[in-house]
Amino acid sequence: VQLQASGGGVVQAGGSLRLSCGASGKIFSTIVMGWYRQAPGNQRELVAECSSGGSTEYGDSVKGRFTISRDNAKNTVYLQMNSLKPEDTAVYYCNAHASGILRHVYDYWGQGTLVTVSS
Repeated sequence: VQLQASGGGVVQAGGSLRLSCGASGKIFSTIVMGWYRQAPGNQRELVAECSSGGSTEYGDSVKGRFTISRDNAKNTVYLQMNSLKPEDTAVYYCNAHASGILRHVYDYWGQGTLVTVSS
């Protein structure tokens, strides 16, 4: 499975960015797709994820500002980031995984895309 992310960049605080991630290879219709991020000195954390059925989960720090969406036909997941803050600065990683215990054998990561929010 290959995940190709795009859309990162530099934006001023209060601005918006949209990330995209396309998946290719052995894709199952039931996989969860989403975004994690890692800032320098911090652990990787969940930003948002979306099931194939449309159920979503967000990290507490982005609720109300970020929106995840998914196009199952294109195996693509999007992250609309609004009202960006300097603390959102991080490398954002696309992820695709199977649910539950199957995640141990099906868990893939993209190469990461840098988002920098200037104050």
